Amino acid sequence: MFGSPQRGVNAYAKVGLETGVAAATPHKLVAMLYDGAIVALINATNHMKSGNIEAKGKAISHAIQIIDNGLKASLDKEVGGEIAKNLDALYEYMSSRLLTANLQNQVEILDEVRGLLTDLRDTWNQIGDEAHAPAGGAPLATQKQARAYSNI
Repeated sequence: MFGSPQRGVNAYAKVGLETGVAAATPHKLVAMLYDGAIVALINATNHMKSGNIEAKGKAISHAIQIIDNGLKASLDKEVGGEIAKNLDALYEYMSSRLLTANLQNQVEILDEVRGLLTDLRDTWNQIGDEAHAPAGGAPLATQKQARAYSNI
């Protein structure tokens, strides 16, 4: 008579995510992309360690999609200047490394890319914290970093 409880939980989570995305600022959207890629890599690591090849591949592909179609695609290289160009190259490197990790089953590479994403996310969150600080706004360097994503 009733559907699977897991299906209800999944539907609820999807609505929550969609609501969060709709209400998010451009800054928060970038943070959510970082978080999504990091979670995908944690899942990929767990699947790789347990030998679940299909799930590992899906998780790595999901991380690559977030990096390429979310983070990288949202860069504005004209407005963001050198920082946006450097981020573009770093995202390209990450995607390439993830393909290698998938083919060679190397957890170390997943950890490397997850570390890079975590550092970028933490810096990005710090930019948001500084931008919302009561005294005078973010320093010039962090303002430039934020402008790298100005087309979101």
